This record gives sequence, structure tokens and C-alpha cells, in this order.
Amino acid sequence: MALPFVAIVAIGATVAVAIWLTAASLRWPLVHDGPVMHYIARRIRDGAVPYRDLFDMNFPGVYVVHLVALVLLGPGDAGFRVFDLALLVLVAGGLAVTLRPFGLAAALTGPALFWLYHVAGGAWRAGQRDLLLCVPLAWMVVAAGQMLRWGHLRDLVCAGFALGVAVWIKPHAVLWLPLLAGLAWWRLRRGAACAILGLSLLAPALPVSLWLYRAGAWPAFLDITTGYLLPLYGHVGRVSPLDAIAGQYLGVPVLAGLATWAGLAALALRRPPALLVAGVGYGVLHYAIQGKGWEYHLYPLALFLVTLGAAGLGRALREHRALVGTALVATLGATTWILGAKGAGGLDPAWIAEKMGRVATLTATLAPDVATGGTVQVLDTAEGGIHALLRLGAREPTRFLYDFPFYHDVEHPYVARLRGELLDGLAAYPPAAVVLFESGWPAGGYARLDRFPALRDWLAGHYRLDVEADGYRVYRRRPA
Repeated sequence: MALPFVAIVAIGATVAVAIWLTAASLRWPLVHDGPVMHYIARRIRDGAVPYRDLFDMNFPGVYVVHLVALVLLGPGDAGFRVFDLALLVLVAGGLAVTLRPFGLAAALTGPALFWLYHVAGGAWRAGQRDLLLCVPLAWMVVAAGQMLRWGHLRDLVCAGFALGVAVWIKPHAVLWLPLLAGLAWWRLRRGAACAILGLSLLAPALPVSLWLYRAGAWPAFLDITTGYLLPLYGHVGRVSPLDAIAGQYLGVPVLAGLATWAGLAALALRRPPALLVAGVGYGVLHYAIQGKGWEYHLYPLALFLVTLGAAGLGRALREHRALVGTALVATLGATTWILGAKGAGGLDPAWIAEKMGRVATLTATLAPDVATGGTVQVLDTAEGGIHALLRLGAREPTRFLYDFPFYHDVEHPYVARLRGELLDGLAAYPPAAVVLFESGWPAGGYARLDRFPALRDWLAGHYRLDVEADGYRVYRRRPA
């Protein structure tokens, strides 16, 4: 059997499995982290000031994107599926343009395999921030590649602007700056190239900074970033990256397949593009620096492994290199099979059905409190409390969306300040209900209240346990 025909079969299988899983994913609900980001966007749309009124560690670019999605597509499941697939289309478009010089097979395989990688992850990975990050990263590579090929200054400006957008989604993207600066200086031979790169990198910061300034959010943003995010949150829940991958469903085979594919591609390319090799290194650092072991932190690594592999496949097919081409096609087929199995197993998992049922029940339970103008404080991470508030259009009496900041580094002055702020807010604006979730991160259990005695005693003195359901408790105010 001729190699090109085998390649056509393998690429066709990747495309077919991606289409099948995409069609099956159209019924996915808005779940897990997506509702939290949508809730923040809704509160901002209604006048809340980010960071000052909403304690969250994400960068403002994430809020901007979710605001746009909320306004254009609404807060429902269907709108979120459109949002997720639109992000995927943008990433796939960037990959196709990057891979076009390597031939049609590469330009088709790269987007198809990344698309398959995403939809195989399940509903909880839809719209994740690291997928969102891949949009500007993919187009940064397009612009930087054009700059290296043609030496046009405008391509450097576009690359810098795309990187600037990426930084306001996840600041780890700034790791790209030294490489882009070095490539710009080497290719353009202009002393001003690095300065132009810096200015284009800063361009997205102007509207974001103006928005934060006019909203009055800058002091709180700097306070959270320098007082909590960098010194405290960065080490919470850290796990070994290898252990985390091993604990993911088919995590090791998927990553091994992509890594093998990229490694064979490096052989086929002989001198693989510096941007793609650097992208693989960046993806490793992106995952390791965050240290949480969450599967969606692997998106940038998967992006560049897929792109490098597709480039190598295209080159091998063009040059009729049977040995390495056969190995690449076989690895592509095996990886497609693994991702298909992963996707089939995650189309309708029991835990998502349980979580959605919990959200529906809690929404119905809290509806009378919200209907009379009451607020609800949820002590939760991502188990469905914020999702219920999103459905109800409700708000909390304090700025705290999660309760995990109160249970680590408890001797640190910043955490002590957060604890005091929570208690002062609850006392000043008593909520109609308090919802305590059993699960938490990095550790849960109802008994965690014993590690925050002041909150436990305040709750016991002013509220009574009114509802005990599967996974959460609802406390309502005692009669005067």
C-alpha cells in the first residue's frame, strides 16, 4: 500500500473522529469553571468593579472575552458551546496558516488533531482559559513566522500585539518575549526592532489599563496580584507534574503519542523551525510553573506538539521519505485512536450529570431567597454554587467567590485580612442564605469550618441548618 494513501486514511480518520466528537459535544452543558467566569462577567456588566468587588486571581483579559461572549451569546448552554467552538476555530485557523508552507497534509492535520485533542477532553474543558490563551499564541506564531520569512516590520508588530493580548490572559506568556526579541534583532537587523516589539507588546495594555483605571479596579488588582497571587496562591495545591499527568484519564498515552509524533517530526524536518521548538519548551514551562497539575494547563504544550508534528508529516510526505513518514502516520493513527477513546469515555460522565443536578436543585432551593431581594454567600470553589447564582441572577454580600483562600497560609497577614474582611462583610450585609459545599480545593469537607473558628461561630450564632442535600448545606437566618 502506497504511503500517500495510508496518510490519507490516517488524516481522514483524525478529521472524522474530530467531527463525530464535535457533533456529540453540541449537547454539552455549561459546567465547572465556565459558569464562574460568566458570573464574574455578568456582575461586571451589572456594575461590579473587578477585583475590588470580586476577589479572583484571573487576569482581566479573561473577563473581557467572557463579557463579549455573555453579551453576544447569552449565559446559556448553547451560547457557551458556540463560544467554545469559536475559540477552537480561531486556533485552528492560526495553525492552518502556520502549516501552509509545509503542504496541504500538514495544514489539514494540525488543526484537525488539535481540534480532536480539545473535544476529547470533555465538557469541563470547554472555554478554559488556557484554550483561550492558545488563540493569540497561534496567531503570534503566524506573524513571527512571516517576519522570519519576509523580514517585514509589520509582521513583528502583529506578533508583539498578539503576545501582548496573550499576557493579559495568562501572564506566563511573557516568557516568549526574549525569544521574539532575539529573532527580531537577528532577522531585521534594525536597532529599533526590539523597541518596536516592546511598544506593540504594550499596545493591548493601554485599553485594559484604561478600563481598570476608569472602573477603579487598579488598586485591588495590584493588591491581589502582588499580595496574594504571586506570594501565596502560586504554591497552593502544587503537585508533581508527572504524577498529575499519570492521574489523568489516558493522560500518559495522549501526551506520549503527541510527544512521539513531534519527536519524529523533528527528525523529518532535520532543522525544525525555532518557533515551534521554542513553543514546545514554553508549553512545558507553562505547565510546570503553574504546578497545579490541571489537565487544561497542557493546552499550549499540546498546541505546539501538534504543530511541530504536522509540519514534520508534511515535509516527510513531500520528500517521499517512507521510513519516517510511515512512523509519523502510524503515530498519528495511534494518537487519534487514543483521543477517540478518551473522548468517547468523556461524552456524558456521571460526575457532570450529578453536578448539573446539584445546580438545578440548589437553584430551586435559593429561588425564594433571591426573589425577595436577598443575597446568598456560597462557600465553594467550583462545585456549582456560583453556577446557581448565575442562573438566578443573584449576588453575594461579599466579594468572595471561593472559600479556599481562607484555609491556607492562615498565619499570613494577608489571609488574616481576608478572613476579617469576610466576617465584616457578612455582619454588615447578612445574606438570606449561606451555602457550604462539602467538596473543596485543595481539600474539602464540612469540618473545614473548624479551621476558621470565627466563621463557624458566626454561622452557628446567626443561622440554622435548613437544608442538607447531596454535597452541600444551606443555612438560613434565625428568626429575630
